[in-house]
Amino acid sequence: MGARKHTRAEERKEARKTQYMASLQNVPTSPRKMRLVADMIRGKNVEIALYALKFSPKEASNRLYKLLRSAIANWEAKNEGARVDYSTLYVKDVFVDSGRVLKRVLPAPQGRAHRIRKRSNHVTMVLDSKPGTQE
Repeated sequence: MGARKHTRAEERKEARKTQYMASLQNVPTSPRKMRLVADMIRGKNVEIALYALKFSPKEASNRLYKLLRSAIANWEAKNEGARVDYSTLYVKDVFVDSGRVLKRVLPAPQGRAHRIRKRSNHVTMVLDSKPGTQE
């Protein structure tokens, strides 16, 4: 590895030490529906994001609520059981990627068949501390 790539990789490793992640795999909702909910909380404070997900009527919000709680638990585990300071922790990013697609067939009139695509997605959530604050 060249010197430039090596220094960039070291910078990325240092930056990831203050980030805390959680992920969901093969969630049986379409990525489009999940992205609508993910866009609501991206960049928000953790406490505000928890309330927004808890009171949202969308079905995908329940799954993201659990994922956010898991990311907070990962933060607590890395910080040896320290109390969560909701004023400094925020949702840095939420990635919703397309997952496996189950292909099904629906009978149609006159001997035809329509293909149904049941989509799934993968979600990755990254928490971070606000700049200028140290744990």
